Amino acid sequence: MLSFFHTTVYQPLYNILIFFYNIVPGGDFGVSIILITILLRTILIPLYKKQIESQKKLQELQPKIKELQEKTKNNKEQQTKQLMELYKEHKTNPFSGCLPLIVQLIFLIAIYQVLITISNNGLVADPSQLYSFVSDPGKINQFFIFLVDLTKPSIIIAALAAIAQYFQTKMLMDKSSTAIDSSGHVLNKLHDEKNPDFANIMTKQMLYLGPIMTLFIGIKFPAGLSLYWLAGTLFMLIQQILMEKKSKN
Repeated sequence: MLSFFHTTVYQPLYNILIFFYNIVPGGDFGVSIILITILLRTILIPLYKKQIESQKKLQELQPKIKELQEKTKNNKEQQTKQLMELYKEHKTNPFSGCLPLIVQLIFLIAIYQVLITISNNGLVADPSQLYSFVSDPGKINQFFIFLVDLTKPSIIIAALAAIAQYFQTKMLMDKSSTAIDSSGHVLNKLHDEKNPDFANIMTKQMLYLGPIMTLFIGIKFPAGLSLYWLAGTLFMLIQQILMEKKSKN
């Protein structure tokens, strides 16, 4: 399993990062991390689109879900069965949002290992890990814009990543706070205190827990990891804004 991860995830990312480092003017390692983040996020766009479409379907199903939950509140087994049938009927999956998170986690672990490997190797690329078409850059400049040492924790980058994540989560909450049908009737309210559901509670908690965790991890791990997360979050923010504008047109 580890060998598979190394061959299919770690080594390709290692080489892509070194490749970007070789072509970036001035050899800025931080810019290389930003470029690899943009590349990965671009590759994952279809996956995120599918996730958003699934979330939209779930939002539209909320009235039926609430009604079903109310009818079967005394029979949890029957409730689960009918919910699964409802999801199947409307061709949606409540767990579809997990896949992008899992993929993100895999990439995050790989990026972390790449940074640690380069740092522990004396800021020199390991020739045994490089593909034949990727040049050995020699000594790697670990600084981002000549200021931030990406091999050490940075409270500034960590804080920026946490702030960006807060606004991204808040934007998602604001966008899904109400669902309106074609006649203009409100179908569901995210902040409905009388009928809170698990998804809504989790979303509210993640508004604060996510950024706090990001900040905590950022001040404990290399700044390169926080920069990767910051760039990815900003990419997602821009993507959400563009998709929202497109849906309005």
